[in-house]
Amino acid sequence: MRKLTRRTLMGVAIATMTALPVAAQETISAVVIDGYPDRALWVKEFTNFFIPEVDRRLAENGNYVMDWQENYGGSIVKPRGVLEGIQLGLGDIGIVTTIFHSSKLPSQGLSAVTPFVSSDARAVAKAIDEIAREYPAMQNEFAAQNQVYLATGVVLNSYQLFSTKEVAGIDDLVGFKVAGAGMNLRYLEGIQDAAGVRGGLTDFYNMMQTGLADAGMLWPEAAATFKISEVAPYMLRADLGAVNSKTVTVNQDYWNTLPDEVKEVLQAVAIDYRDHLAGLAMDRAAAAEEAYVAAGGTIVEVSAEDRAAWAAAIPNIAQEWAATLNEKGEPGTEMLASYLSKLEAAGFVGVRDWTQP
Repeated sequence: MRKLTRRTLMGVAIATMTALPVAAQETISAVVIDGYPDRALWVKEFTNFFIPEVDRRLAENGNYVMDWQENYGGSIVKPRGVLEGIQLGLGDIGIVTTIFHSSKLPSQGLSAVTPFVSSDARAVAKAIDEIAREYPAMQNEFAAQNQVYLATGVVLNSYQLFSTKEVAGIDDLVGFKVAGAGMNLRYLEGIQDAAGVRGGLTDFYNMMQTGLADAGMLWPEAAATFKISEVAPYMLRADLGAVNSKTVTVNQDYWNTLPDEVKEVLQAVAIDYRDHLAGLAMDRAAAAEEAYVAAGGTIVEVSAEDRAAWAAAIPNIAQEWAATLNEKGEPGTEMLASYLSKLEAAGFVGVRDWTQP
């Protein structure tokens, strides 16, 4: 009988191992949609941060690889159409601009109904996302639209007013037509005869250039990106506050087909993307203001007294918001108090207590 040496046995073992089939790496297609162009901060960072980070984490195990198909700038949907596009399966993953859908996503308006509290995108993003995970209302609203909520996003450090006309303070806004989107138009109810003109970020330049609006409510980074200084050379720094306006969602039917490993990576990266965006919003705010001034813009400071007076003049939209949710069986009052408590714990107390009538 032939003796098998140690070397022979090792050779047989290696041959056997190499003969075994290697587990195939599965490719998963993902169609990403947003109606905004790829120069918008959150879209750019989905390409530069979210996608590479998902790819990197999946590569650690090597079981799955994503085939990303990115469609932005209206190629599949317009800015207001992402929610419906994901619902219908026109895209698998999308960045929903929630301020366009206050009737379908009312709980997403929490930060918008509490102006003059915090101009820190990081604090607001974290607090809202925690509310979404602690209370079922936010995730249920997306579930009703055939979508899975991943994470909210804050891309603005604070709404400011950019004016086509010279302004020295709040009193100069009397009778102004102000371009805005969603709940922030309610802020104008505290200014005499001011009227909101509904539009999207990509519309504001033309709206102010043509006289459809005298001013626009947006934030410095967006003003720089969309060259607002060319038509609105005055920025009234009112520090209306940071607002969550972007939420990453996934089509429910698509989600049901994903392996657990991919789901876990998408959920984890969405939170990191939330913090990454908020951090960028804060980092770029000062630079954007400098660029605005360098381009010929003038920044006008609003006094603390005027901010307090403006806040006091706005109807208590936070209480209205809470009451609407309460009527639907959701804990609106509790969510409002919890959110403001989270911001207070982070060091931010508003000039008005929105929990009080």
